[in-house]
Amino acid sequence: MAVNLQKGQKVELRKSNGGELNKVIIGLGWDAVEQKRGFFAPKPLDIDCDASAFVCSNGKLENIDDVVYFHNLTHKSRAIRHMGDNLTGEGDGDDEVLIIDFSKVPSDIEKIAITVTIYEAQERGQNFGQISNAYVRVARMANENDMVGTEVLKFDLGEEFSIETALVICEIYKYNGEWKFNAVGAGYQGGLKALCQSFGVNV
Repeated sequence: MAVNLQKGQKVELRKSNGGELNKVIIGLGWDAVEQKRGFFAPKPLDIDCDASAFVCSNGKLENIDDVVYFHNLTHKSRAIRHMGDNLTGEGDGDDEVLIIDFSKVPSDIEKIAITVTIYEAQERGQNFGQISNAYVRVARMANENDMVGTEVLKFDLGEEFSIETALVICEIYKYNGEWKFNAVGAGYQGGLKALCQSFGVNV
């Protein structure tokens, strides 16, 4: 049975749910809120959220190549992969997916922060107050082609953001040689650029 986490909770990851997790799916999902259209039926906002992984040594990025996102789908170590950009967030299930192969993570990497930003948020006047049902889940992969996996934990963010355009959803970090999951749920203004700066890289 999957573990449902609350904000601030931490859990040992690689032994979650009774077994080693060598290769995992990080699935992220969200829905755009519906906008009123007078006499017409409500329609979801046209809002483009983007998932990223910030691959850190000593708590910081070494350079922009350590951000895995829609313009850089595979980390140089090949340990973290982004499975492609979803422009709408429509439909059920995961909207964007990252895969982590812990057997390939370099020894100097001690944190992988999973984030979501809104594309062109300032230009479009959008923020995470216009997003609902956001979550992240971790699932064990049975094989290379298993893109659903066996879910071992899930973190539902709730709907407490109003002006933020970037979120650190969770952190996967190494402590005493073991990988752990931290349900962060922290918001930022300034989108992907602000997040990069907070992790030590100017873009």
